[in-house]
Amino acid sequence: MYKEPKCRKEILDIKPYVPGKPIEEVQREFGITQVIKLASNENPLGPSPKAVEALQSKIGDIFMYPDGSCYHLKGAIAEKLGVAAENILVGNGSDEIIKLLSEAYLYPGDEVIIPNPSFAEYEFGAKVMGAKCVYSPLKDFRIDLSNMLNRITAKTKMIFVCNPNTPTGSIVYREEVERFLNEVPTHVLVVFDEAYYEYVGDSRYPETVDYVLDGRPNLVALRTFSKIYGLAGLRVGYAVGPSSVIAHVNRVREPFNVNMLAQAAAVAALEDEDHLERSREVNNEGKDYLYKEFERMGLKYWPTETNFIWVDLGKNIKEVFHEMLKKGVIIRTGDVFGYDTFARITIGTPEQNQRLIKVLEEVLSTLN
Repeated sequence: MYKEPKCRKEILDIKPYVPGKPIEEVQREFGITQVIKLASNENPLGPSPKAVEALQSKIGDIFMYPDGSCYHLKGAIAEKLGVAAENILVGNGSDEIIKLLSEAYLYPGDEVIIPNPSFAEYEFGAKVMGAKCVYSPLKDFRIDLSNMLNRITAKTKMIFVCNPNTPTGSIVYREEVERFLNEVPTHVLVVFDEAYYEYVGDSRYPETVDYVLDGRPNLVALRTFSKIYGLAGLRVGYAVGPSSVIAHVNRVREPFNVNMLAQAAAVAALEDEDHLERSREVNNEGKDYLYKEFERMGLKYWPTETNFIWVDLGKNIKEVFHEMLKKGVIIRTGDVFGYDTFARITIGTPEQNQRLIKVLEEVLSTLN
């Protein structure tokens, strides 16, 4: 009689991440060709042409290992932010850095405070290490920093603040953050996930890098090239934090974790301010259009500082999702975040936004 290997009991409570439905799958499933994806908050303009050119220039070198230190990319990020290279860690998407932080700092039984709803990878990183997730509910769909403070115990080791938050698009303000940081014990690591940083237009948004420069020992900010930079398929993100924290996390980082093409494209993307500005313009125009259309349709939405909108469609979201798929429009269902009538909808190009509204109206009118 054979016995199967036993896995760690901690991983049995982990729910695998459910990504947005890919375009190719919808095309196969429904036999249609014209499909738009407004589910994963990708930049509808795609990457910077400079990033594509840099990527293509490196194709012939892929027989070699990449620069394991990410020297040029770290240098470019450090120069842009005004920090030292020792304050930068580059990862295979910011998702990897969340897991690396968990591996470097969490013991079984430690507590991790997580906003709810928010990005699922915080829970994943904690549970992989056998830590306990302590959930802090949102208040009016905003992260409640006061509630997080009240949940700190002697076992608290890490706090995640998604700012702007997904799926809601809301932010916490500078004054709130400063009060919060002044009360969090310095042995508790506070991780600000700022994947949508470049889209924020509100002047009250905190500059967390300034807190790192001020010498706070327990703050890390995460950013990514997957959103406004349009490099989601290459998987590259980074952390900014105290050199001591970065050095600790580097000890659990795999060698060559960021591939050569991703590094080259990211360096070039950082240099293309025109593409960033155009991306913001398209997003803001799309945001205004969708706000007006949702209001016309009588749908409740929440103002956003990101490239997506959190909206209550008032119908069973699984039914809405399926009917929209048949018409070639992919959105993100809110049930994965615990809201059965909500959707998180990425802001697209003008043409995509118009098609979204047309299809959404058709679908909502046919459902009870």
